[in-house]
Amino acid sequence: MGENTLLDILEIKKVLPHRFPFLLIDRIIELEKGKRVVAIKNITVNEVFSQEYYGGLYPMQGVLQVEAMAQTAAFLILDAEGNEGKLAYFSNIERVRFRKPALAGDQLRIEVELVKLRSRAGKFKGCCYIGDEKTCEATFSCMLAPDQSSSFTE
Repeated sequence: MGENTLLDILEIKKVLPHRFPFLLIDRIIELEKGKRVVAIKNITVNEVFSQEYYGGLYPMQGVLQVEAMAQTAAFLILDAEGNEGKLAYFSNIERVRFRKPALAGDQLRIEVELVKLRSRAGKFKGCCYIGDEKTCEATFSCMLAPDQSSSFTE
């Protein structure tokens, strides 16, 4: 694993159902189970969402930064004992602030803390950073539900 990596992409994929092109966290660098998690997303020009904008910029749109926070929160809650075989669904987004674009070549640090947990729902506060500069922040909630994917037939 890379420097400062607690959990790599293979470990993350054991917990989250997201896959390319929509898995938006690359590694976990800090984890306080049931309390707080810090993840990293390396933004490249090869991302499916990365389109050239004015001046040759390749931004990661703010709403995708919010999704990266939600996936980081989902990791925190799904990694908890007793939540194996469940899925976490976005249920509410509040107080979103987009402060600065994240561009190809940037390393996005995603910090999420659990504010409140009930049996089937969690409320989180998240922030994204490039270096020490905040790019996005939000308060949001998710609901836990059983994974029904095995009941679908092709």
